[in-house]
Amino acid sequence: MKNLYGLIGYRLSHSFSKKYFSNKFEKEKIVDSSYELFELEDIQEFPEVVAQHPNIRGINVTIPYKQQVMRYLDELDSSAKQVGAVNTIKFMGNKRIGYNTDYYGFKESLENWLGAIQSKKALILGTGGASRAVKCALYALNIDFLMVSREATERAISYGELQKNYDLKEYPLIINTTPLGMSPNVDTFPDIAYEQLSTIHFCYDLVYNPEVTTFMKKAEEKGAAVKNGLEMLHLQAEKSWEIWNQ
Repeated sequence: MKNLYGLIGYRLSHSFSKKYFSNKFEKEKIVDSSYELFELEDIQEFPEVVAQHPNIRGINVTIPYKQQVMRYLDELDSSAKQVGAVNTIKFMGNKRIGYNTDYYGFKESLENWLGAIQSKKALILGTGGASRAVKCALYALNIDFLMVSREATERAISYGELQKNYDLKEYPLIINTTPLGMSPNVDTFPDIAYEQLSTIHFCYDLVYNPEVTTFMKKAEEKGAAVKNGLEMLHLQAEKSWEIWNQ
């Protein structure tokens, strides 16, 4: 029986993971492994999936279960504890151990892009699950940040407040962690003052489909450097594979 790896989440038809790992297995002649999608209507279905597939060695986790799945795990790695979310599960005997490779993928990708990062100030657009790994990576890189959300919260200002009271020149690094602009809703974008952007800005969009989002287009028109989330995905996927096989 082949070693089984897979992805749990909801609405997985456009999943990056299955194609990525299937290509990897073919290219690297890994013949004893397969990768499948497990679309769950509810996280309560997770134990049943595990029970039905005793050959599972590793699972990736995507929206909306990165936090919900934690209650089904026996142990959390320091990466998952730090971020407060799990996107990778390793099965060791009867043990299920949760990790977060989003943190690693984003941090490595940002460093690859910006080189030796000087202390910058950043805006994190969005306060959902994806923002958690970004926040931890910026902490590790000593980059101060401000979080922005649709509505003001204890930890974030609103987009309205950002437009009214803040100058984007003070924030050279802007990271979109929202799904705005993701296919099929490609015309949506975060509501920031794009006219304030210039060549000093680096705009990173965690969205990777489409390759160039409206957020990136609007930033690029003002001379900003832009990057999508594809490299981050590759890096976090390879880190998952490393964890499963170490």
